[in-house]
Amino acid sequence: MGGHYHPLTTWEKNPDGDLVGTIELPLAVGLVGGATASHPVAKANVRLLGVKTAQELAEIMASVGLAQNFAALRALATEGIQRGHMSLHARNTAIAAGAVGDEVDKVAEIIAAERKVRVDRAKEVLDELRKKSGG
Repeated sequence: MGGHYHPLTTWEKNPDGDLVGTIELPLAVGLVGGATASHPVAKANVRLLGVKTAQELAEIMASVGLAQNFAALRALATEGIQRGHMSLHARNTAIAAGAVGDEVDKVAEIIAAERKVRVDRAKEVLDELRKKSGG
């Protein structure tokens, strides 16, 4: 918009000290014709959302964009996107290896620390944990 790159979101504190986010998106949204009228998944999503106007749909789309932006900023300000992604990947890998309950965190922590986030290694770690616990 305007021929220059600039943030689409703005975050600030209001007079009450609450965090307020705004987003300005160049969206062309419609509910008549196109995918929202012909694609079964799009139709189901519109029905699920209960939107009646293109304005309502645009507001929901903007809300999702604002939430995603906030999540990205949080990740950058805390553990970082790379580390956060790797810890999530390690958890998913532990689950894929068969870990359940508390095992998921234990296996994920070990394979992430080793930097060996692979299903085969997760299975080995899981087997070792289960042998130690008698399970």
